[in-house]
Amino acid sequence: MIHFQDVTSFRGWRKALFTRDRTRRIELGGVAIGGGAPVTVQSMTNTATSDAEATLVQIRELECACCDIVRVAVPDREAAEALGAIVAGASVPLVADIHFDHRLALLAMEQGVAGIRINPGTLAGPDRIGEVAREAAAHGVAVRVGVNAGSLERRLVERGVRAEAEALATSALDGVAELESHGVDRIKVSVKASDVPRTIEAYRSVAARTAWPLHVGVTEAGTLWSGTIKSSVGIGALLAMGVGDTIRVSLTAPPVEEVRVGRKILAALDLCAAGPEVISCPTCSRAEIDVVGLATSVEKALEGRRERLRVAVMGCAVNGPGEAREADVGIAGGSNGGLLFARGEMVRRVPADEMLGALLEEVEKMTQDSMGREGN
Repeated sequence: MIHFQDVTSFRGWRKALFTRDRTRRIELGGVAIGGGAPVTVQSMTNTATSDAEATLVQIRELECACCDIVRVAVPDREAAEALGAIVAGASVPLVADIHFDHRLALLAMEQGVAGIRINPGTLAGPDRIGEVAREAAAHGVAVRVGVNAGSLERRLVERGVRAEAEALATSALDGVAELESHGVDRIKVSVKASDVPRTIEAYRSVAARTAWPLHVGVTEAGTLWSGTIKSSVGIGALLAMGVGDTIRVSLTAPPVEEVRVGRKILAALDLCAAGPEVISCPTCSRAEIDVVGLATSVEKALEGRRERLRVAVMGCAVNGPGEAREADVGIAGGSNGGLLFARGEMVRRVPADEMLGALLEEVEKMTQDSMGREGN
């Protein structure tokens, strides 16, 4: 159930925000998940885990992009044995992704990982899961039961159960029960499909039947463009329902792009501050400036900044002045240049060829003013 409340946000504009239903809180390497903690963003390296140096380079890129948790594939013993060096060199919690060979999970835990991910469909057999569970309970390691539509348990497939939402939920919850029976007290759950409707249905089913935190995502979502759309719809819909404690955007793209998209999804729902938000008008024949070029340049110039600012780039007199006035900093373009706004007030008129510089200068001035107030 979603609960709404009216809150005052940055710059005074008001929004109706949902309050997420509280799941059970767990800790993963010092990062709180569930129980009302901020939604975390995860990604997964695509380097050979056995190459500790290359993997650490990618992990540090993810850290710089504000990734909260990093997962690495552990396909063989060589990869598992490299985990110790990777854990020692990383500043974020590391999760080992285990399939087929439960002994790799045991070795990964010996190497000091904060969490492991197991899939009942690829780690068949209660004896194997039980051995992993007992070791995880003894070491305080978090375990994610991660079920995917493409690797559903054989026992369900053999019964003629297709990889539909209820089958995904059943597999995940049976895995959770097995972990609980061996004393594991740090559990996450995921039930991913490659299509949005089935993913949403599966997560809603699990959310209604367990209090463990949920790792949300649409698996094999696609390339950067199409996968971003699919993930934004699926993850965004679930988060807006109050479902989800940690997310991964699965893209056929560099891992750092997954983090960027994930942060933007959270920011769109006001679940995190992901740096400046650039709002810009859709182009139409009324636009009297190059809105596309200016907005793209502004967004690129502000990339990597962490200040929470709303920056408007508008191209005509219909909504331009109003949106620019409501933003922290904004430009309302016209035939003779643009009107520059800051904190709701018009600052001055700016020639067209100076709009970008003037806008960024005002952003910098506002940032410095804010930092000065915080230092006093």
